[in-house]
Amino acid sequence: MVRKYMKVLFLSAANSIHTVKWVNSLVARGIEILLVYNRGHEPQMDVLDKRVKRHCLKYSGSLGYYMNAHELRRVFKEFKPDLVNAHYASGYGTLARKAGVAPVLLSVWGSDVYDFPYEGKIKNSILKKNVRYASALASTSNCMANQLRKVMNDESLRIDITPFGVDMQKFSVENYTQKKKSQEVVICNIKMLKPKYGIKEIITAVNMLVKDQKFMRRCDRRIKLKIFGEGEQKEELEELVKKKKLDGVVEFCGKVPNSQVPEELSKADIFCAFSQLDSESFGVAVVEAMAMKVPVVVSDVDGFKEVVKDQETGYIINKNDINGCKQALEKLILDDDLRIKMGENGRKRVQELYDWEQNVDIMEKLYFDILVDKGFKKN
Repeated sequence: MVRKYMKVLFLSAANSIHTVKWVNSLVARGIEILLVYNRGHEPQMDVLDKRVKRHCLKYSGSLGYYMNAHELRRVFKEFKPDLVNAHYASGYGTLARKAGVAPVLLSVWGSDVYDFPYEGKIKNSILKKNVRYASALASTSNCMANQLRKVMNDESLRIDITPFGVDMQKFSVENYTQKKKSQEVVICNIKMLKPKYGIKEIITAVNMLVKDQKFMRRCDRRIKLKIFGEGEQKEELEELVKKKKLDGVVEFCGKVPNSQVPEELSKADIFCAFSQLDSESFGVAVVEAMAMKVPVVVSDVDGFKEVVKDQETGYIINKNDINGCKQALEKLILDDDLRIKMGENGRKRVQELYDWEQNVDIMEKLYFDILVDKGFKKN
């Protein structure tokens, strides 16, 4: 792709790894990036490239998407970007519209189109106004794009797919030479500790597994469930582990920076993600696990069904079927060859569909196409 100079105002939460990955990769392509975000969304654990300019708006919280409009308008006029890429259709989409900046590529993320428009007529109206205001629309998955078309009642609505994939060099098991513990099977989950993500269901499935005497007689290895992340449900989950007497089985490992995720996945035998809501619209953690040749057991929410090939890269189980989750884990634990085969298949699928550099190519091309199509292109 021929590189051309371009300025993009990236309107998104700087404390999200999604934002960090996009802006770091785009600035590395020679695109000048100004990252603008509400107070309270400052960058945290994952490091921003020094070339990424940043501006923190004055106000925080839900009202910030309205009260920061004047300041954003001023920042926009000073920076003079070719394009604004607003990430998250409900919040930052509202801010972009209220500020009157243009052209806007509106990138939808998940709950903004799966949950927000169903939380009342006002919110539904806000989302629709934001979508209609945008010059172009993007989604990380086909299922989420279809959900937005459903909300807008417009099957012909153009939405470009910009997958949020994986750095195939960084997420490569060949980078890690340490051997897994032969006496242990590690089941891994990397998610925020919220009811939406089904951590409680995973713990329940593992409890069923280790309390199954028939299975345990066939299994000659210890079962370990490693849960990475922090969140509102942590105390409840810790109490559940104590109640089920799983202290030696379940380990809460805390939040892990994205840079450390490949190493943790290299120690895992199985990745389990059992999200309970379809607003899990892509499943980045699952794609990262597959890139590391780790077979997956996932629930049948929209995003997982799109990225996982059932019975080839892992198992897709009904989100209400905890026993089905237990049985899928059992199959993988007892069959080393099956784990290896599904892990290899997963890596191939990610290489084909979710190679990060190819995904950034798509986004970069979309930026230029928008400017040409909408007549905003500068000399």
